[in-house]
Amino acid sequence: MPPNSTISSKGQITVPLEIRRRLGLKEGDRVEFVVEGEKTIIRPAQPAKNPFEKYAGALPIFHSREEIDNWVSSLRDEETETE
Repeated sequence: MPPNSTISSKGQITVPLEIRRRLGLKEGDRVEFVVEGEKTIIRPAQPAKNPFEKYAGALPIFHSREEIDNWVSSLRDEETETE
């Protein structure tokens, strides 16, 4: 018989040990339920996407505060020239 569980009065279930191990789940982990046609799949919850991820690499890499200050100054100089 496949692993099974009973739903509590609060709608809670205990995920059987065999399934937790298979999914790599531990206490405190979140799971999500995905409905695909007639099937419902339980899987580890996907982490929320970082809204700033799309900006990674948009700025140059700086190695010191002086480099940052020089870069900001150059941007300000460019703005002054275009006004």
